[in-house]
Amino acid sequence: GGLGPNGLPVSSTDQRSKIRTFNIAPTWTHLLNPNTVLTLGGFARQDQYNYYPSGDPYADLIPDLQSTSIGQNRRLTNLGLRADVSYVKGINNVKAGVTYEDTILTERDTFGIVDPALNPVCLNADGTTDTDPTVTNPAQCTGQLTPNPGYQSILAPYDLTRPGTGVGPYTWLGHANIRETALFIQDTISIKNWTFNLGIRGDIYNGITKATQAEPRVGVAYNFKPTSSVLRVSYARTLETPFNENLVLSSTGCSDPVVNALQSEVQGYPCITNPLVPGWRNEFHVGLEQAFGRFFVVDAEYIWKYTHLAYDFSVFGNTPITYPIEWSSSKIPGYAVRGSMPNFRGLTAFVVLSSVAARFFEPQVSGIGVTPTGLGGNGVFRIDHDENFNQTTHLQYQPLKNGPWLSFNWRYDSGLVAGPVPCAGGNCANGPNGTDTVVDVGNLTPDQQFEAGLFCGSTHATPTSPISSDGLCPASQYGSTLIKIPAAGTENDDHNPPRIAPRNLFDIAVGDDNLLHTEKYKWSARLEVINLANSYVLYNFLSTFSGTHYVTPRAITASIGLHF
Repeated sequence: GGLGPNGLPVSSTDQRSKIRTFNIAPTWTHLLNPNTVLTLGGFARQDQYNYYPSGDPYADLIPDLQSTSIGQNRRLTNLGLRADVSYVKGINNVKAGVTYEDTILTERDTFGIVDPALNPVCLNADGTTDTDPTVTNPAQCTGQLTPNPGYQSILAPYDLTRPGTGVGPYTWLGHANIRETALFIQDTISIKNWTFNLGIRGDIYNGITKATQAEPRVGVAYNFKPTSSVLRVSYARTLETPFNENLVLSSTGCSDPVVNALQSEVQGYPCITNPLVPGWRNEFHVGLEQAFGRFFVVDAEYIWKYTHLAYDFSVFGNTPITYPIEWSSSKIPGYAVRGSMPNFRGLTAFVVLSSVAARFFEPQVSGIGVTPTGLGGNGVFRIDHDENFNQTTHLQYQPLKNGPWLSFNWRYDSGLVAGPVPCAGGNCANGPNGTDTVVDVGNLTPDQQFEAGLFCGSTHATPTSPISSDGLCPASQYGSTLIKIPAAGTENDDHNPPRIAPRNLFDIAVGDDNLLHTEKYKWSARLEVINLANSYVLYNFLSTFSGTHYVTPRAITASIGLHF
């Protein structure tokens, strides 16, 4: 509704994306003899991703959120062949094979600056940015204006807020072939109560960077038949290859002076020029399966993953375009427990319990752009996959074998890590004067403050109104209805990070799978209520890769089916 730098009214923001995919994977299987099977196959898949800016580039200026109008046309084409032979005889079940694939990456990104304060030519006398669109050269910074020491002239042609210098959006082109060859052989050996899984795999990765890895794998399981127990343990060494989405931009973008300048200007930190390289992981599993008669079975497993060169995601500039980055290492331990009760007089049930810690260790070693802590730091933080505890309990009762049934579901989550906590520097202890008495939420827009459920005293954020005009709030009056924020002075990125508030969700359903008790054609009916209490809660907050999501509000679904 306002006027753009060209003097014309600015239309509404209208950014869109589109994905087109095709996939072909023929397979041929031949029985060589009663013990041996040969399988040959090929595959071809292409994903084309387009991101379209608004028709009016100035509509893409979202204060404190997005300062460039961005477009993308990206193709990922995966072609490959595979072959394997399986041999089963006696105590052995052997499988050996080879896979070759070529992933062809083509990336085309365009961007133009639409925020006059992103790369200002001049500064006012008080140090604020001068946004006069007619000033296009530091030589014009006279009188009360002084040249901006951080001005990057290389971005001037692509600054759409100064039509006198702009030549239009900048176009970056990237292309790479990622070729991978894998050979493997494995054997499952069954000897009485013992089962042994032995194997080795070799990977050859030849892309923007190169790596080879020998990957041994071993697993042992023992069945204690008198107690109906199975104990298992396993180890695997794996080659971890970078994500292919926007891999060329992330690996080589900083070698382009314009991309380098944009990243440095937006994030305020130097651009990393190191390309992403494959990492390696040591992974351990320990598990126990225990049956209690015919009525209850418990399957529990503890998992521990240690990765050298671990992958995460970041964003290009401050746009919706994401790309992979690489940290020094990660440690991801966790457990999963499932208890199941088969049918007992019409009652069936199961419970699933799990926990995962996702700890990443600084510094960031590759991927364009860095976070403040990524610049040579040696700390540890948790990404938003980390959750202390969650559980799902499901009960279903069907008194008659062919009659109606009733089900109930309870889900509890202790809350994912919410990294971009609305505090200064991500730490509630850091007020503007280094004190623990004031927190600063000025880095979030009013809408983001609203999404986080922030309040300052009796003032709650709305999509258009922040909790305070200056972004500051006394710690004693500061809080959130949706996020569990550590008290001032207690926040720790590793041991006490901000988290989504705990939540309980309940679902119920009733149905009949054979209303008319027929054999050939069966009619079914079902009524389901999701989020029975209509809880208003967050799932995550400002996730780098997926944004902010709320839990689905109460939804009632009725369905009738014909089965034939």
